[in-house]
Amino acid sequence: MVEHLEFANNYRDLSTDQGFQYEFVCDRCGSGYRTTFKSSITGKISTALDTASNLFGGILGRAANLGERVHSATWERAHDESFTEAVSEIKPYFIQCPRCNTWVCREKCWNTKKGLCKECAPDLGVEMAAAQASHSVEEVWAHAAMAEEDKKLTTEDWREGITATCPNCEKPLATNAKFCPECGFSLKPKDKCPSCGAKLLPGAKFCADCGQKL
Repeated sequence: MVEHLEFANNYRDLSTDQGFQYEFVCDRCGSGYRTTFKSSITGKISTALDTASNLFGGILGRAANLGERVHSATWERAHDESFTEAVSEIKPYFIQCPRCNTWVCREKCWNTKKGLCKECAPDLGVEMAAAQASHSVEEVWAHAAMAEEDKKLTTEDWREGITATCPNCEKPLATNAKFCPECGFSLKPKDKCPSCGAKLLPGAKFCADCGQKL
């Protein structure tokens, strides 16, 4: 029966001809662990043969080529074995979330009480503190962004329709003005009778309550 090597995508292979080493990282926070470097005997033999080939050439050169082919197959087997050992060594430090299937570190990113990663089940205390801090920052920005001239605005001022440009000359308006500073056009059409204060109908020429001419 063919034996398969278990692996995930949260690792980096740092192995060389001289030995084997791996880094395993948490999919959530990016922190992780690196295995200790284990020397490769085949790598040392290959280096020795290459050195002999460079010095003497000829027969020793052919021996180096043969040694490299042997080294390649042997190195691959040693590489697989070292990877299996590395996974067994590091696996206890990680756990796979059953909801999102990511591999996370147990130390920082695993919610033991919920049996899920902290991306799927965050710590409520941390989230509450973050939410309070965020709300405080929003309040600070809301007050800091309001200019002194705008702080006098009442609820009625905010509820009324405020125009960004003059409907007559189409010039932009820098403030919530009553008249256009460019052409003098009235930006606040009267909606109440100046005599009795009754609400006026749009386009009315007389007050419907007291008959005041508008």
